[in-house]
Parts: sequence; structure tokens; C-alpha cells
Amino acid sequence: MKIGAIVQARTSSTRLPEKVLLELPYGSGITVLQQVIRRLKASEKINQIIIATTTDDADDKIISIAKKENVQFFRGSKENVLERYYLAAKENDLDVIVRITSDCPCIDTTIVDSIINEHINSKSDYTSNTLIRTYPDGLDVEVFNFKALNEAYENGNSAREKEHVTSYIYTTGKESFKTSNFVSEFDAKDIRITLDTIEDYALLCAIFDYLYPENEFFSSIDVIDLLNQKPWLKLINAKIVGKKSFETFEEEMEEAIKFLKLQDLDRVVNYLEKKID
Repeated sequence: MKIGAIVQARTSSTRLPEKVLLELPYGSGITVLQQVIRRLKASEKINQIIIATTTDDADDKIISIAKKENVQFFRGSKENVLERYYLAAKENDLDVIVRITSDCPCIDTTIVDSIINEHINSKSDYTSNTLIRTYPDGLDVEVFNFKALNEAYENGNSAREKEHVTSYIYTTGKESFKTSNFVSEFDAKDIRITLDTIEDYALLCAIFDYLYPENEFFSSIDVIDLLNQKPWLKLINAKIVGKKSFETFEEEMEEAIKFLKLQDLDRVVNYLEKKID
């Protein structure tokens, strides 16, 4: 059984362009993407790491990092990420795919390997710690079989399914797959250690300043302990709302209202809530 981690990465992020090229720790010369790759190399279960980027010339920088870190790379569609994953997995003859995004520089291979074990032992088609969130945002891991990815590729036709890779597996086609949810013994879903905005970067710089000098591969528990000891750090990106996808208009409207409330746009909130009523 060949298990491969496919890391999606591009430079054209809408909210923070070239975010995966930012340095962590600040001023170290090590990029966010390199931190993700180096952490994944510590996995005891992953046989291969593949950086899946786009054919855009701007993403030549991504390829340079993959070569520098001595990992495989694949170039595919910018918009159809599902196709990019499918073709990358097929080209590398993967049986099991571990989906990681390049904006998670605190990814913990203890969690990754535990989810892989759960996936194999439960004989599931799809296993993740994202459908029922107990881990911090930024420790996201999805593990799925190539057969499930192939079915999603052949049948996932909506823009949402093409953008989010596994959406077909746990929504439209969920009756066809055995899925497993991996949850932690603690609840830390209020912690945000992913990278979408400059505020996220500021928090990650602080985390790496505190933890990286002592242990380059600090754990998720180290991060949680740090933020519990210094809760003011969480204020740095407390008002940031992560990107999400929704199945219904009502769900999307509910999330939009939450965001507007964070920005104190009360008149718009009142208007929308009256429209819903």
C-alpha cells in the first residue's frame, strides 16, 4: 500500500498573495511551505510527499521549493483542484492520499499518522478531523482512498466539488462511502493557526518565536499549551473568519451574518435578519 501526502500550494492566494512564501520563523529564510514539507517528512506512515501546484508561471517559485526540499511535484489546473489531486495521485500510483494544505505550518505528524492508522484500521474510504471539528483550524488532515478520489473526479461536477477536492465524498456521494471522524480528547476548535491573512501570519510568527528555538517540530499540544498560558496571543487574529463552503444559501447567509457582526455592521445585520424572518 502506497500512502502519499499531496500538498496543494499556489502563490495566487486572494487574501494574502504568496503567503506560502512568507518566512517562518520571521527572518529565518525558511518559507511556510518548507515548514509544511519538513514536518510531513517526520511522518512514519507517509511514503511520498507531492506538491500539487498550478501551471501558472508565478508558481515556478513553488516548484523551486519542492526541488530544494527534494520532494515530488505536480502541475495542474488552477481552478479544478479536484482534477489536480486526481492526476497527481494517479501519476504517482498512490493507494491512499493524505490531503494537506500548504497554509498549515503547524501541521502535526502525530495527528497525521494517527488519522492514517484510523483510516486503515477502520477500512474507511474517507477519514478526517475536519467534519467534526475538535482540533484547531490549521491542523486539518483528510485521508482517502484512490478509489474514492477517482469516483469524486468522475462524478463531482459542481464548482464547489472541483475546488474543495473531497466535497463530493462527504456530501453528494456520501451514501457510497464509509467515512470516519477523528476527534481529539480535548476541544480546541476555537484556536486558529492556519494562514489566510496578515493577522494569522503575525500570530504564527509569535508561535514560532516562542516554540521553534526549543523544538523545530513542536507539537499541537505545545501550541495549545502556549495559547492557554498566553491567551492574549489569540486576540491577534480573533476577528478573522476562515473561508468555508456551504451546501445551502441559508447556511451561507448565517455565516455572512456572523462575519458582519464581527465587523460591527449592525444595520446590515438587522436588515438581513428581517429579510430572513
